[in-house]
Amino acid sequence: MSGPSEPHRPPVERFTKSAARNIFYGGSIFFFVVFVALTAHSHWYIVTTSTDEASMTASVIRGKHVWEKHSCINCHSILGEGAYFAPEVGNVWVRYGGRDDAEGARESLIAWMEAQPTGIEGRRQMPQFHLTEQELNDLVDFLEWTSRIDTQGWPPNDAG
Repeated sequence: MSGPSEPHRPPVERFTKSAARNIFYGGSIFFFVVFVALTAHSHWYIVTTSTDEASMTASVIRGKHVWEKHSCINCHSILGEGAYFAPEVGNVWVRYGGRDDAEGARESLIAWMEAQPTGIEGRRQMPQFHLTEQELNDLVDFLEWTSRIDTQGWPPNDAG
């Protein structure tokens, strides 16, 4: 207890405004640096490990343009991105047996796209886009290329 002869001392302020400001700016800079480093690492990983850039041919690029031109992503998802109205197509090449029988998978995928819509009552129907033979083959090349991307286990099953 302080007696009448002891002067009253204000409490010592340990956490000052300047300390709070320094913590804020220091923390902001630290986490910005971490964010930039993780972003750079992600891009490096995509380019060097997860994407098969060596097999990206002109037909794969044209197939991606077919995919975009007809807005396939409005119904399908690819590698988890897009709509979930129609099946995931990031692994459609694998589901159609492309690893074991590439020509059979190609023919089956093209036949499926050409047969749409099937007219079956109560089923979702893919529109007929009237793609040329070149566009169909380019789109299948794009889907085949997509199936080789290292997705680290996505989708979690073959059905997508």
